Amino acid sequence: MFDLITGNVTHAPRPRTAPVIVSIAAHAALVGAVVVGTVMFVHAPIPELPMMMAFVAPPPPPPPPPPPALPPVEKARTLKPLPTSGDVAPVEPPMQIEPEAPVADIGEGEVIGGVPGGIAGGVIGGVMAEIPPPPPPPPPAPRAPIRMGGQLKEPTLIHRVDPEYPMLALVRQMEGVVILEAIVDEEGRVESLKVLRSPGVFEEAALAAVRQWRYSPVLLNGRPEKFILTVVVSFHLEK
Repeated sequence: MFDLITGNVTHAPRPRTAPVIVSIAAHAALVGAVVVGTVMFVHAPIPELPMMMAFVAPPPPPPPPPPPALPPVEKARTLKPLPTSGDVAPVEPPMQIEPEAPVADIGEGEVIGGVPGGIAGGVIGGVMAEIPPPPPPPPPAPRAPIRMGGQLKEPTLIHRVDPEYPMLALVRQMEGVVILEAIVDEEGRVESLKVLRSPGVFEEAALAAVRQWRYSPVLLNGRPEKFILTVVVSFHLEK
């Protein structure tokens, strides 16, 4: 109070608010900048590194060592047993040595045992064996008859016998054809017949007639041959 009266009044110091506020704001800005930077750094996309996988196979095992060489096998030697005193015949020296008998000289013109100037029989103490003659060659196989036709012309019928008309066929006024296969020998005579087709009633008459037929021989390379031909016998009534 006295101070007020005297005029020397000392006022209490006023607090400085502005610098405090500025300091607080600066710290808050600094802390915010640190937090925001950290968050942005964490959320930033991290580039993926390419992954490379390599498999390294283990090296193959080394080949087994070659088998050791076998020692050379020695061939077994067979040793002959030494003869004993019991196995060997005793050798006695001859009492007298006589000269061998001389061999008789054989002249150039002498013949002994069929061999001029040789030993009887050809072998000492032997007999000459007679060599048999070779067997004769087998006779040639008979040739099969050739079939007429193609380039082979049929032989000429030099003797023909007409067949007799069967009475049964004549009464019934029947006609027909008989086909035969004939084998003719080298002289042209009919050797055998085979019926290929026949109505039945004319068969015997056709066989009996064709057996009497004669043909001219067939020559093949200048040699007569058997041949086969087909014979057709027709039975027809006269109208």
